[in-house]
Amino acid sequence: MIPVLEVENLVKTYPSFRLGEVSFALEESSIMGFIGRNGAGKTTTLKSILNIIHPDSGDIRYFGKELSGNEKEIKQRIGFAGGAVNYYPRKKIADIIEVTRRFYDNWDENAYKKYLDIFSLDPNKTPMELSEGMKVKLNLVIALSHKAKLLILDEPTSGLDPVSRDELLDIFTELKNRGVAILFSTHITSDLDKCADRITYIKNGRLIASKKTEDFVSEHRERGEGNNLEEIMLRYEKEDYHEKFAD
Repeated sequence: MIPVLEVENLVKTYPSFRLGEVSFALEESSIMGFIGRNGAGKTTTLKSILNIIHPDSGDIRYFGKELSGNEKEIKQRIGFAGGAVNYYPRKKIADIIEVTRRFYDNWDENAYKKYLDIFSLDPNKTPMELSEGMKVKLNLVIALSHKAKLLILDEPTSGLDPVSRDELLDIFTELKNRGVAILFSTHITSDLDKCADRITYIKNGRLIASKKTEDFVSEHRERGEGNNLEEIMLRYEKEDYHEKFAD
């Protein structure tokens, strides 16, 4: 089976930060959690694989096709949500959607109305009238409304209350069962314990691991290094802190 997304040896260098040789693959009907602390390189990776920023090197393929030369076609088949909406703050949601739907050949009006209802969004409101959590929900509604086969989400549960987060994870599971692949970054590792099939962990721009969640956790549990994702991540990050403190 051809992976929905393949990333090989992705590199992006800034004056004070280097994302180095990041590689991972995501299959259809799968949820991958992308973890690492602030500044580890998660957003840089996601923006690079979407060509929002240009990586220095590396290969990026969607559905077996190189992103370069096929970007327009590929982006019809993927959805992206990067936190809260921050555009057209005074425009009604209905007007924003009227423009947005024109960019997608497979816009699904029924899906749009379904997720508006699920997230309790009023299309006559403007983004500036929404809470931060509701702004995140609006961005997700847009990503979920054009029959995407891959969702790439940067901190999608940020700002959501526990009930809304749980509802969103249920939606992720429903979409996975329909064949959709989901890659999402988060600091809330308990969300990944509930739904993620695979974990990709990045630290200081380096890939620590990319494997099945159960394998990642069991390997560390057997070595006495943590019983869940939060404990394992804390161990890695505290180890780095103590090394710096010792210096």
